[in-house]
Amino acid sequence: MQNTTSDFLEILRTLSEYKVDFIVVGGVCAVLHGAPMATFDLDVVHSRSADNLERLLSALHTLDAYYRDRPGQRLQPKLSHLASPGHQLFLTRFGPLDILGTIGNRLSYSDLITGTVQLQLDDLELRMLTLESLIDTKRAAGRDKDKAVLALLNQTLKEKRKQ
Repeated sequence: MQNTTSDFLEILRTLSEYKVDFIVVGGVCAVLHGAPMATFDLDVVHSRSADNLERLLSALHTLDAYYRDRPGQRLQPKLSHLASPGHQLFLTRFGPLDILGTIGNRLSYSDLITGTVQLQLDDLELRMLTLESLIDTKRAAGRDKDKAVLALLNQTLKEKRKQ
């Protein structure tokens, strides 16, 4: 039976243990910056280098990841899937995980890396988008759900700058 609660910290810990190069983006990134919002999945953009793809695939196997958009099936990830610029939407034993090849205007890990900060969270050192970069990617994506959070993210940025 699938766990009905999410433990994003355990997913992040597993990715880190396998030394996967990734950037936290999306709702969890916003929350880590102090945005008062709920999120239901963990979004990361990963490096698509050959070595990193191998490490990511191993981490996903440890997480018991399978595609969540395939009802009644438990399709496992493959290297060829992870190498694509597309979005891979998984369920893991710790909750939903979205592995993204690109975000915004097709920005990859290497495109995004300059717009990141490192965060120490418990025993983990994580790389995540700056709040400004997150806002830029949400604006560039232009989807209704991204537009809906822009005001909240901009307000969070305004409050952070006051401090």
